[in-house]
Amino acid sequence: MKRLRIVVDFAAPPDALKALREGTSGHELVFPQTPLSSVPAPAGTNLQLTIADVAFGQPDPQGLAEATQLKWLQVSSSGITRYDNPQFRALVAQRKIAVCNSASVYNEACAVHVLSFMLAQARQLPLALGTRVAGGSEPWHALRNSCATLRGANVLILGYGAIGKRLAELLRPFGANVIAHRRKQRGDEDVPVITQEQLGGVLSQVNHVVNILPDNAETRHSFNRARFASIGPGAIFYNIGRGATVDQDALLEVLRSKRLGAAWLDVTEPEPLPEDHPLRVEPNCFITPHIAGGQPDEAKTLVRHFLANLDRFVRGEPLLDRVM
Repeated sequence: MKRLRIVVDFAAPPDALKALREGTSGHELVFPQTPLSSVPAPAGTNLQLTIADVAFGQPDPQGLAEATQLKWLQVSSSGITRYDNPQFRALVAQRKIAVCNSASVYNEACAVHVLSFMLAQARQLPLALGTRVAGGSEPWHALRNSCATLRGANVLILGYGAIGKRLAELLRPFGANVIAHRRKQRGDEDVPVITQEQLGGVLSQVNHVVNILPDNAETRHSFNRARFASIGPGAIFYNIGRGATVDQDALLEVLRSKRLGAAWLDVTEPEPLPEDHPLRVEPNCFITPHIAGGQPDEAKTLVRHFLANLDRFVRGEPLLDRVM
């Protein structure tokens, strides 16, 4: 077995680091001299990528361009924003570098987060938790009658990757009708998939719009005034993809017009959203601080995912969560 040089550039706690060292026994781990944080490495950081066979974390794309020996990049997040551009895609295609994300690490937590949003909306939990009325009163009847289920609801998922697929699975027992939209159909989707040309018509017919789009040049402000105008009256909008995919001024307008029933956001632009931002006080806008992927032992789970892919890489088997 060839001894691989593996550059690691994400901050791992001691237990995860121990698991990484044990799981890569026989290979060489290379760490930067400067301690890392949990955010992507800034441009110009020297991560000794020129000697790397494998990179694990979120190294600077400029540094990766100089990594002539690199064969595989394992990104330590579900999102690949800093790599999702034509220049980088052309680079890895030319050099035959495999690029994988860690969507399988986060798909369960993110899907459960969206499902929690949807159930809270259906059962009117924000309003109900703040309401103090006597049973049998007119306000009580109004609140009770506004509670719903997801049975028969039409749900559109935009960005149908690992998270979207898991969400569709979780929604199945609730009796929801799920439709998906993705940049490139693969043929293995287990729900109906629509084209870009069909999107406008479908948006007008759905009750729930789940945005899991990545942030790239094609998706920035995908949800603008025109797109929100296509959504049917009373529909609910959810965003756990990236804040940059939504024009927040347009979102505020459509919420204030009451055309949109509500918005549930785990991502915003910027993060955190300023305290005086009008979306924070909009009655039908509910924001969590980018925690959808949160779970116990997150770093150790990332390491286990990497080690599983390392075993596949060594054996020459298809890699998990390959995106390029």
